Amino acid sequence: MLSCTMNNRKLKEIFNKEHFRGEVRFDEPMSAHTSLRIGGPAEVMAFPEDPVSLKNILLSANREQIPVFVFGGGTNLLVQDGGIEGLVISLKAFNRIDFARETDDKKAVLFAGAGAMLSSLISFSQKNGLAGIEALAGIPGYLGGAVYMNAGSFGVEIKDVLVCIAVMDMNGEISILNKDQLNFSYRSSNLPESLMILSANIALNRDNPDDISKRIKEFLQRKRDTQPLGDSSAGCVFKNPEGNAAGRLIDAAGCKGMRIGNVEVSAVHANYFINKGGAACRDFIELMDKVKVRVRKHSGVILEPEIKIVGKKN
Repeated sequence: MLSCTMNNRKLKEIFNKEHFRGEVRFDEPMSAHTSLRIGGPAEVMAFPEDPVSLKNILLSANREQIPVFVFGGGTNLLVQDGGIEGLVISLKAFNRIDFARETDDKKAVLFAGAGAMLSSLISFSQKNGLAGIEALAGIPGYLGGAVYMNAGSFGVEIKDVLVCIAVMDMNGEISILNKDQLNFSYRSSNLPESLMILSANIALNRDNPDDISKRIKEFLQRKRDTQPLGDSSAGCVFKNPEGNAAGRLIDAAGCKGMRIGNVEVSAVHANYFINKGGAACRDFIELMDKVKVRVRKHSGVILEPEIKIVGKKN
């Protein structure tokens, strides 16, 4: 467990004197904020309710040279057992979804905050007869993380519907970036970590709500048939190599069911590692390494992590 360090004391002083609207927690277990249910404590975790509060705490942390880490829904995140030093920021309060503008009778542009659940955005779109993101149903987490990682499924990616994003830099300055400025690639927006996504505008096509609902249900069923959606996981652990699928390579190498500690390669989808209860990050990483070795020996392919690993070892 992290002790009351200099960062901790400085941050307590900052929150006492700065204008900040939102919740603040100290020594907050990251296992409570990641889909894997793994991770040591965040030294200080803040939940700002508005951009001004976010800017104020960023400026103060920078002035005191306190490290800052911003995370979304924690669905593609593996936190080390030693936790995260400094200030951890959650933008879950930035969750508004609304119409940005209606372009014509065939299209509309939606505004969504970075803390909006992707499932909520899909539901809002369906109810308002807007199509284009049905294939993303079943992907957990917040929109901000989905944009940052260029989340995708069944051939559809966030970049396909994105118009622009609002970002804040570490000095609290806000700017607008159009899609063509993000240089999207497979599971990446190439956005520097020094920029925090505040919101996004997405363009969708008008369609019959019942037809949209039907497609959503079909995509969800396909995922339930092939992915362990009910287990504690972080989604796909490794990126798909070009022209191949990481899950297929892991399965072919005989890794399904491999287990270290309480982390196991899923028997449903080999690119999902499951926390069977009380798992440690060190076991997850060791299992990743063993799977990589097996796949390299079997197929010659070197797998690259899709999951993001942060924090410090115990």
